[in-house]
Amino acid sequence: MNDRPRGIRIAIVDDQALVRTGFRMVLEAEPGFEVVGEAADGASAIDLARSTAIDVMLMDVRMPGVDGIAATAAVTAAEEAPRVIVLTTFDLDEYAFAAIRAGASGFLLKDVRPQELTTAIRTVHLGEATLTPRITRRMIELFAAELPAPAGSAAPSSIALDTLTPREREILVAIAEGLNNAELAARFHLSASTVKTHVGRILQKLDARDRVHVVILAYQHGLMSPERPAS
Repeated sequence: MNDRPRGIRIAIVDDQALVRTGFRMVLEAEPGFEVVGEAADGASAIDLARSTAIDVMLMDVRMPGVDGIAATAAVTAAEEAPRVIVLTTFDLDEYAFAAIRAGASGFLLKDVRPQELTTAIRTVHLGEATLTPRITRRMIELFAAELPAPAGSAAPSSIALDTLTPREREILVAIAEGLNNAELAARFHLSASTVKTHVGRILQKLDARDRVHVVILAYQHGLMSPERPAS
């Protein structure tokens, strides 16, 4: 009987075969990783996600036909959806930010170092993905005009915000500033396990897939503003 824990199941989506091969070579050399499929376009990526159990999907953002934005929206909308990491050629790619808004958990440059790639996959798989303050600021610059704070009637996520405790709301704002768990623990003088508990409750109460979506919600509902830069 094999009691070895199942590895992280990864799919690679890119319209360039050479890129897919390069990522596959890196990932298959990493203990605990299993490449379970490849796709050359967004439509094939959607089909792959429907037919295969995938934990993390690496998604090229610019592809002919169904691009990475539309594919990300379709993949992440499904039940038991994989986490999506968008692949892009430069770090302030507006297509990549649009993919994050569509449901991706973050993005990587295609020339990412192997260790950074594997670390990012493990982090996203745990639901602990963070955005650096620089990326957060750029994302909000792009999204601010389209994501105003809600007025009038309360949306479901507004009601959910009201269920947060004062400490959870403080931590929510800190997450939106780009702090990771270690930095949260230092700021609020909490243990690592307590921080994880708070973050988990925030995700559950807001029905957020991961921390990236917590950041977007914080800006959507006026807890942060584009004029207030991340620290």
